[in-house]
Amino acid sequence: MRVLVTGAAGFMGSHAVDRLLELGHEVTAADSLIGGYVDNMDPAAEFVECDLADRAAARGLVESAAPDVIFHYAADATEGRSQFTPLSSMDNNVVGYLNTLVPAIAQGLSKVVLVSSMSVYGAQQAPFDETMPRLPEDVYAAMKASMEAATEHLSAVHGFDYAVFRPHNVYGERQNLADPYRNVVAIFINALLRDRAIHIYGDGEQRRAYSYIGDVNPAIVDGGLSQRSNGRVFNIGSSEDVSINQLADVVRDVFFDGGAWPEGQEPIYLPPRPLEVKNAYCTHDAAEQVLGFRNVTSLRAGVEAMVRWARTVGSREPVYLPNSLEIGSERAPATWRDQLI
Repeated sequence: MRVLVTGAAGFMGSHAVDRLLELGHEVTAADSLIGGYVDNMDPAAEFVECDLADRAAARGLVESAAPDVIFHYAADATEGRSQFTPLSSMDNNVVGYLNTLVPAIAQGLSKVVLVSSMSVYGAQQAPFDETMPRLPEDVYAAMKASMEAATEHLSAVHGFDYAVFRPHNVYGERQNLADPYRNVVAIFINALLRDRAIHIYGDGEQRRAYSYIGDVNPAIVDGGLSQRSNGRVFNIGSSEDVSINQLADVVRDVFFDGGAWPEGQEPIYLPPRPLEVKNAYCTHDAAEQVLGFRNVTSLRAGVEAMVRWARTVGSREPVYLPNSLEIGSERAPATWRDQLI
């Protein structure tokens, strides 16, 4: 099939391109390169640099690619930052998605696979399951919830198939080590590569389940292509929930071969981030029963693989927004305001 992957030079998108090529599909890979890297791309895919927030550019991309299926990974997936960059969140989530989806529907799109987020559940009682309503607690989650709802409504009217996947806290090889706003595993590892201390918001007892890319990627790609996923929503990720403090201990243990924190690199605790949900992790019964999903990689094994990769590519200088936040505020975490990471 002809498949369009958006956000294809990023972390999850580039792994999806690899899997689709492995399965023998014709892949057009699109990315704005704001947070992605061309080096992540398999040259067997046709790469197009494109900002999907530009409606004409997105339409041109879709007309050229003529996809049977779209895997939509493109996002401004900075949940915590979205309260301070709401315009970017809107443009690079809802607007970019609809700019891509609408012309594809007009061309006879067969299916869209929307990579959404666990954040749509908000602060409901964890673990979250797919029967729970969308109750977003922050701007990014509201954008993702809107994208899901728009997909459902447009599918009902125009007759294309869809599947929605809600991955959570995915980490692994190719994650953007330079991003200071999201992906705590990458932020911790990059800080240690740079001989810096790590920072933890609040008391560090927030609980998450960190999901290794090697488990998540084939589940989304293979599951997305399967007719069994049509019209369904699936949580995808690990069921091994841990606190941020426990995560920090695992990263330290792997990075320093079981040793203690070096002097000056002990965790620094900061005030909680605004609107951060305390406990957020999911059940995966639907994906296991319908798609045969299995999470097989322990947190330690996944962190070991990511540390090995990170040491081969080296540390990255954190890249902060060139014009600061859209809403500058003392309420923003000090790590962003003062560029502490």
